[in-house]
Amino acid sequence: MNLADVQPLIDRQWDDDLVPRLVDYVRVPAKSPAFDAEWSAHGYLRQVVRSAHDWLVAQRIGGMTVEIIEIPGRTPCLFFDAPATGGLGDRRTVLFYGHLDKQPETSGWRDDLGPWKPVIENGLLYGRGAADDGYAVYAAAAVMQALDARGVARPRCVGLIETCEESGSPDLPAYLELLAPRLGDVALVAGLDSGCGDYERLWVTTSLRGLSGGVLTVQVLTEGVHSGLASGLVPSSFRIARRLLDRIDDSTTGQVRDAAFHASIPDERLQQAHAAGAILGDAVWTQFPWVGCSHGAEPHAHAQPTTRDPVEGILNRTWRPALSVTGGAGLPAIDTAGNVLRPRTALKLSLRLPPTVDAERATREMKRLLEADPPYGASVTFDADWGASGWNAPPTAPWLARAAAAASLGAFGREAAWIGEGGTIPFMNMLGTRFPAAQFLITGVLGPKSNAHGPNEFLHIGFAKRLTAAVAAVVAAVPGAA
Repeated sequence: MNLADVQPLIDRQWDDDLVPRLVDYVRVPAKSPAFDAEWSAHGYLRQVVRSAHDWLVAQRIGGMTVEIIEIPGRTPCLFFDAPATGGLGDRRTVLFYGHLDKQPETSGWRDDLGPWKPVIENGLLYGRGAADDGYAVYAAAAVMQALDARGVARPRCVGLIETCEESGSPDLPAYLELLAPRLGDVALVAGLDSGCGDYERLWVTTSLRGLSGGVLTVQVLTEGVHSGLASGLVPSSFRIARRLLDRIDDSTTGQVRDAAFHASIPDERLQQAHAAGAILGDAVWTQFPWVGCSHGAEPHAHAQPTTRDPVEGILNRTWRPALSVTGGAGLPAIDTAGNVLRPRTALKLSLRLPPTVDAERATREMKRLLEADPPYGASVTFDADWGASGWNAPPTAPWLARAAAAASLGAFGREAAWIGEGGTIPFMNMLGTRFPAAQFLITGVLGPKSNAHGPNEFLHIGFAKRLTAAVAAVVAAVPGAA
């Protein structure tokens, strides 16, 4: 196929239809169940699923069926099934994956922006969810429409679009089990919920980190007491928590201590990290909004990342564990904090794991380390509430390597790049286990400064157009079955 024939169709589809659809989607606060306990009553998840369903039906892709499937007590999902074209058989399939649930609002948005306020500025669509991952279902349809309009043969395409990914995909195994007999022989999983190192080429995700998390609670008193009376005798619950965290990582370097949380890095991933590091250079760390990088200061002059070596930086965020404290309780707001020794401190912990570390075992080890031999006899508990193993792609088939290279050159004029990602998509591990013979094209639009999950999140529209064309070229190259 000639991407020069397909790209104009995709560009027009994005401008005339997909961007307006995503503008409407941004307005809906379709937060994932982990952030909206009343999601069913609020109805926002069903609203975005119904909207995507109705739009897909209206596209009239030849023979495609579209269904909203909802197992009682679980979040809904969208399933579509488009027969093969050009004389190809329907046994082998391309499975598109995406999700329509969103992260919560967070603070720090620019004054003229907001999570549910779509704004298009300089080719960027600001607002929560368009890039992560509302565009995926619409881009998948655009891929099929462009190929069909140009008469390019493609395999049967099925799609599974969930609504609890941002909560760790707890409902997905049930849907996967229910739909597995209808998915066919999956030759390629096209997951459009990942990132890109820059906006200049096709980036293929080779691995995803796992995640273990929970709440560490330290209690020393039954109630707060005057700090002038008790400090020096009663240990601070925060200081005890700080000591316990040092069992997990070194507070000076950030390096995770226990070998149970580490894994060997495969040679292929090391080679890919070196290639990606050569492309990205300092952008590996300068992409972040460091303090002091504005207000007239020389950009990034005072920033001190854990490393300025781009290869080490890539490996740190893709194949090495890292601990973050993402929330806390027992800490009053500053304007209401008196001189009181607080009785307890609770911290929300998130431990990113290398792709090949088993999350369940890591969680058990995390609990053991934190709860053993509590300092000062304090009450210490670690309540695990998150655990998802990572994913490492199978060896790349020659046809996929050739297709990705050609697609990137055709859509961007640059070679494709392969890189691991630091996030977690539990679906990938599930699919890798269920379809061990499948190849994976995991890619996405979450590039520099797109800030998924944070304030000022945006979708780079121009990149999304070219990425859609590149995905179309790879789908067209999937070996067919008679």
